[in-house]
Amino acid sequence: MKELNQKLAVVQTELKAKKSSYNSFGKYYFRKSEDILEAIKPFLVKHGVTVTINEEIIINDFTQVPMIKSTATFSDGENAIHATAIVGVDLNQKGMQTAQQFGAASTYGKKYALGNLLLIDDTEDADSGVKPSGAVDKIKAAAKPAITPAQLAKAKEYVAAGGKIEAIESKYKLTNEQKANITKA
Repeated sequence: MKELNQKLAVVQTELKAKKSSYNSFGKYYFRKSEDILEAIKPFLVKHGVTVTINEEIIINDFTQVPMIKSTATFSDGENAIHATAIVGVDLNQKGMQTAQQFGAASTYGKKYALGNLLLIDDTEDADSGVKPSGAVDKIKAAAKPAITPAQLAKAKEYVAAGGKIEAIESKYKLTNEQKANITKA
């Protein structure tokens, strides 16, 4: 099993799945499950592994909508590593027939199961030229450290000498009071 983990780690670090589709309404590129599957093919023979996806429909008394459980499996023929994604089927999707509603959920499930298995995230590539979504900006802002009193004093000196408050804001989480304190110099 240790060898399989090492092979998966190599694939996870070397795999590059391009975002080949464009959403003209949202003005962003996105990755489909087909992009991931195409990108992984060169690794399969090279490392003696397979990647498969199995799906199961989940309908029970607890859920209001049918669910699709997609399981992506990375295997060397003896051992296997699995990752799962569960998505709901929107039966109220306007303009879609039932088969299309299940197909859309299946596509999402496959994409996210593969993404979980291969550690693919949907954050924007730094060199793509496309600005990340507002949700990504909020996550990055929440991850910024609060500014300490010593750093606040240095920030005040920096802005007083002609530096930009935006540079401080890109590095630290600032309250409105701290911003006012820094810029009143």
